[in-house]
Formats: sequence, C-alpha cells, structure tokens
Amino acid sequence: MSPRLLFRRAAIAEAVTWALLLTGMFLKYVTETTELGVRVFGMVHGVVFVAYCLTTVLVAVDQRWSAGRTLLGLAAAVPPFFTVLFDRYAERRSALGDAWRLRDVEPAGPVQRATAWLLRNPRRGALSGLVAVAALTGLALLVGPPA
Repeated sequence: MSPRLLFRRAAIAEAVTWALLLTGMFLKYVTETTELGVRVFGMVHGVVFVAYCLTTVLVAVDQRWSAGRTLLGLAAAVPPFFTVLFDRYAERRSALGDAWRLRDVEPAGPVQRATAWLLRNPRRGALSGLVAVAALTGLALLVGPPA
C-alpha cells in the first residue's frame, strides 16, 4: 500500500468516525433518546483518531514533511472532517508519494531508521502499529475523556 493510499484511508476513516460520533451526540443531547451512540462511536473515533495520528507521523517521516506540515496534519484530526481537507491539501502539494521512500533509501537518524524498519518489515510493522494504537488508546482511557 502506498503512502498516498494509506494516508487517504486513515483520513477518510477519521472523518467517518467523526460523523458517527456527531450522530451519537445528536441522539444523546438533542433528541435525548440514547447515549449508546456516544459510548460506541466515541470509542471507535478515539481508536481511529490515534491510528490517523500514527499514520500521519509515519507518512511525514517517510515523505520528508516539514515540522509545520506534520503539525498541520496532526491538528487536522481535531475539527470534524478536516483530515479529508488536509489529504486534499497534501495531494495538491505533491506531499503524498506513490512509493515508500525509506524502503529503498538509507535512513538518516534514529527516527528514520525506526520508520524504515517498519516499512521494510510490513507484517511486523502492521503488528507494531496495532500494538501502538492499542497502547495509546489504553493510555487515553486511563487519562480520561476530554473535558
């Protein structure tokens, strides 16, 4: 899977879970019919939010994004649906390649070496990603919901 496709899927998934969470919030606070949507979709959105952020960092390191572009990509996860807008922005700026750069290029520094290892070992990289999402989601649950 290319950086472009992985990032696009993560961005769309994050936007879809925002829509589901907003629907749950509507049912809880406006119609006052159920809070089940917030419980279920809130958790789903939290997991996908973490996955989107990790994907953003992975793509940013591999595609050599500036710190500003990386922070903008991460910040896009906060307002509803902005991940899709950021994906379009990155596409227009040719910031999303069709190939993983660090699969073929020698990494420079520890962050690029770790990223290259993840990309050169796709099964282990995917498993590492799942473990990271689970660990960060668990940490977020320990800290508690946003105030």
